[in-house]
Amino acid sequence: MIPLIFVLGILVGIPAGGALCVRYLRREIGADIGPQLRRMRNQLDTLEAAVNLALMTRYADLSTALGAPPLPRSAESPGE
Repeated sequence: MIPLIFVLGILVGIPAGGALCVRYLRREIGADIGPQLRRMRNQLDTLEAAVNLALMTRYADLSTALGAPPLPRSAESPGE
């Protein structure tokens, strides 16, 4: 009798669980994910700008510390 109860539970539980899973997945797939994608894109843009600023600042510090030679002036520049 007990194995019959387990078999019946399995036969009812698996389709019920599958139906709930399918219902949840359909709701999530059909949800509007546009606002989330825009927010993530803005966060990535902010991160990219911060990394670029850090790299340029570091490059400028290294250039001044190493005494990088000034850019050569062209012969056509005014004021010479």
